[in-house]
Amino acid sequence: MATLSSIRLSVAVAATLVFVSCVSLARARIYTTAGDEAATFSTPDEARSVATLRDRIAQLSPTVRRDEAQRLAQCAYTNSERLRREYHVVWPPGLQNFLIHIGARKRGYCYQWAEDMLVPLDALKLQTLEFHWGESFPGTISEHNNVVVTGKGQPFQQGLLLDCWRYGRLIWLSVAADRHYKWKENKAVAARVLSGYHSR
Repeated sequence: MATLSSIRLSVAVAATLVFVSCVSLARARIYTTAGDEAATFSTPDEARSVATLRDRIAQLSPTVRRDEAQRLAQCAYTNSERLRREYHVVWPPGLQNFLIHIGARKRGYCYQWAEDMLVPLDALKLQTLEFHWGESFPGTISEHNNVVVTGKGQPFQQGLLLDCWRYGRLIWLSVAADRHYKWKENKAVAARVLSGYHSR
């Protein structure tokens, strides 16, 4: 009986959080977390979002080709929107994590966003841009993972984060401007994801 009561309580809490998250997601601009002012948010306006991201990517280095920045921006936006639908994303991200934990969602942890974004981006085989696996606070409850894009040969810390987990939609900001996380590159994870992704 206690188990049944616990299940009912969990369902009630989850339902309440889903309702609150739907309201919050619709007003995501209002509820932007303090410290994320440097981030740029994608919107339902695909053309404007892609153009804004393209221009930001092109600013990474004088060597970045504009056509490659366009291809990257379009791929990032298209895939982030596809994954939002496939993951049945709710906001805040802690609720998505909870739903995965209880089996109500299949994917949507931060590292899964990063995996599912990195593979199609890498497949573009761009010549003037590179992708990296970024991790912050690894091995802790605060761990976060993201794809980072840089110009060819550019240091990781000068790169641009492509973060989908934080707000349930694509946002981007420079690695150095992120006040919530301390990012480091993990080349081993990137290599493992790219070599073993289709075998998972």
